[in-house]
Amino acid sequence: MSVNGEGAGRITLPEIDSTNAEGFRRAASLPGPTWVLAGVQTAGRGRRARPWSSPEGNFHGTLVLKPSEPPETVALRSFAAALALRDALVQLTGLPGSFTLKWPNDVLCNGGKLAGILLESQGLNSTHPVLCIGIGVNLIAAPDASQVEAGAVPPVSLLHETGLRITPGAFLDALAPAYAAWEARFVTEGFAPLRAAWLAHAARLGETIRARTGQDSREGVFDGIDATGNLMLRTPSGTLAIPAAEVFF
Repeated sequence: MSVNGEGAGRITLPEIDSTNAEGFRRAASLPGPTWVLAGVQTAGRGRRARPWSSPEGNFHGTLVLKPSEPPETVALRSFAAALALRDALVQLTGLPGSFTLKWPNDVLCNGGKLAGILLESQGLNSTHPVLCIGIGVNLIAAPDASQVEAGAVPPVSLLHETGLRITPGAFLDALAPAYAAWEARFVTEGFAPLRAAWLAHAARLGETIRARTGQDSREGVFDGIDATGNLMLRTPSGTLAIPAAEVFF
C-alpha cells in the first residue's frame, strides 16, 4: 500500500468484484483513510444495487473512512465527493463550464452523466464504523443510452466529450487531494460551505424537475437543498423536503 501526500493510503488492484466490497473486507486492517482503485470491476454497482458498467480504462475507486459522526452527518460526505470530483475534472480538463452536479450524487459533463457516487456504511455509531465512498467515472467509455432507464440522463464519457484521455491513476492523483480538501472543510466548518459550493454548480436549479420515490412521482421547481442535504421541491401545494429520490429532467 502506498501513501499519497494527503495522508491517505492507496491500494491498486488489477481486478476486483467491487471496490466498495473490497473496502469493507480490508477496513479492519487499514490504519487510516485509504483509496482502493481497481482496473476492472466484475460486479460494480450503483444506487439501488443497479449494475455499474466497469470496463478497463474507466475509474473505479473507493475511499474507505472510519467516521465518528452520526449517520445523518456521515451521509453528507456524498456532497464532498461530488465537489471533489468536479474540482478534479476541472483541474484535469481546464473546462469549468462543462461540469455540473445532479442531486443527489451524480456529476454531469455537458449535460450527460459522467460519474456516480455510492456511499455504503457498516457499524456507524459503533466502535468500528466504516464508510465506503464508491466513485465511478466514465473516463473513456460510457454505457449505451439504451441500457439506462427511459427519461434518465444519458451517460457520456470524458474522452468523447472533451477528447482527453486520462488514466485512472492520473485521475486519482487529482481526486485524492481534492477530496481531502473538502473533507477538511466538512470536519472543521460543517456542511454549510459544502452546501453553498454544491448549489453554485447544481444542474437545473430553479427549473422544473420530476422526483420519484418508489411509485410516487412529484413534479416541481428545484429550489435547492436544505441544511441536511434534502432536495427542496416547490410544488403548487407547497415546498417539499425530499431526503431520497430519483430525479428526472
